[in-house]
Amino acid sequence: MKYRVIGSDPATRREVSVLSLGSMLFGTVTDEATSFAVLDRFVEAGGTFIDTSNNYAFWVNTTQGGESEELLGRWIRTRGIGDEITIATKLGARPNAPTNGFSLDIEGLSTKVIRESAERSRDRLGIERIHLLYAHVMDEKTPLEETVEAFGEIVGDGIAGLLGASNHWAWRVERARTLAAEAGVPGYEVLQHHHSYLRQRMDVPSLRSPDGNQGLVGGDLLSYVRANPELTQVAYSPLLSGAYVREDKPLGPGFEHAGTPARQEAVKAVADETGATVNQVVLSWLMGGDIPILPLVGASSIAQLDESLDAVDLELTEEQRAKLDSVN
Repeated sequence: MKYRVIGSDPATRREVSVLSLGSMLFGTVTDEATSFAVLDRFVEAGGTFIDTSNNYAFWVNTTQGGESEELLGRWIRTRGIGDEITIATKLGARPNAPTNGFSLDIEGLSTKVIRESAERSRDRLGIERIHLLYAHVMDEKTPLEETVEAFGEIVGDGIAGLLGASNHWAWRVERARTLAAEAGVPGYEVLQHHHSYLRQRMDVPSLRSPDGNQGLVGGDLLSYVRANPELTQVAYSPLLSGAYVREDKPLGPGFEHAGTPARQEAVKAVADETGATVNQVVLSWLMGGDIPILPLVGASSIAQLDESLDAVDLELTEEQRAKLDSVN
């Protein structure tokens, strides 16, 4: 395993594995025994960065979420896990009522929600401090000053350590960080967005934002992270839920453009050259670029996890990386 440091404050920064394990479906779709086995294997291989959210996975059994955090809490207790493992969770997108589908009726990022949801997550996880806490989605109804100050307060109270923003426009992140600096409180240091080798159209509106899909990594966000190397970019769903290698997993309308076939051909060619799988090439491409990105991978079996773990040691040559990067 390889590692990198996230965060700048000596009191809260963490050394984490360059590969993060997502536990979104643990405790629902993925049963407890399998979930524990995957978590155990990840730690055995040197993995130290585990991701969840307070709303995972409400859509499976028509709940408000929390099943993933609860399962992680049981695993942490039974395995005697301590601060050597970095646990990241999110708040802000938990539905206000049980549902099995997408809803705009979510908790948001008010002072009350941030305080109460963070404390509930900490209780479900059974840890003293949440190592990394994200604002899961943007809340444009709550003043940004209120959100920034509320996150700063829970860091000051020891409920959370590092702060992050997921599915946020770059300008919203920058404004929040500026407000935090002016107020003398901690700001966002870790960003989490959807990113992969295949490019998804930015002009396909999401249900949350009529202006486009704020959950995607675009040129503005990459430029922002490049100009601010103290920030860490995490990429969720880097393997597109298996769509790189499984015909039964369609890419979807967001990938219907001229660049997709060319990029598919390029990544397959590099996989053939290296003897690695396409999935491993994608993960290596993310981790080894000029902006080192931490892939967040899911796994419902040891075999799936081991494939991702093996990507950590895959070093692409300059020529192979150039071949991948030259495709528009």
